[in-house]
Amino acid sequence: MSEKIEFWDIYDSSKKKTGRTMRRNDWCLKDDEYHLTVLGVIVRRDGKFLITRRVMDKAWAPGWWEVSGGAVMAGEDSAEAVKREVAEETGLDIANFDGGYLFSYKRENPGEGDNYFVDIYRYTGDFSENDICLQQNEADSYMLASAEEIRALGEQGIFLHYDSIKKAFEL
Repeated sequence: MSEKIEFWDIYDSSKKKTGRTMRRNDWCLKDDEYHLTVLGVIVRRDGKFLITRRVMDKAWAPGWWEVSGGAVMAGEDSAEAVKREVAEETGLDIANFDGGYLFSYKRENPGEGDNYFVDIYRYTGDFSENDICLQQNEADSYMLASAEEIRALGEQGIFLHYDSIKKAFEL
């Protein structure tokens, strides 16, 4: 069975959809075009954050720690995408968790065809370790970490996007 081809909406520099799409990972964007990604910071009511470690065969940042996230599919909004990504990568259904959108940032990579916006969400809810089911091709382990532990990983340079999202770990 062949894999379904994923498409992403193309946005302008004001984060408005252009009406055009691109194939996933096609990196064909002009310098004033962007795609949209999401990150979902998940925190238990005890203040511990769910973070995962990227599998070692990832082409980029293998073995680094991160929060769940990924691309927003064509026709999807970022709130739908973050819930989908968290469910796919951790097995958690966060639909009834408290929280939502926190902030966005923009990353520009001139000449690389890969400019993007990142919408950051934070959700707080009750879950146990038994509820966590990692997507095996994405993550090989997880940790319920304090903000201090995450900061230490960021300072070691092994937490993906830490400098851009660190304020999401402030409760």
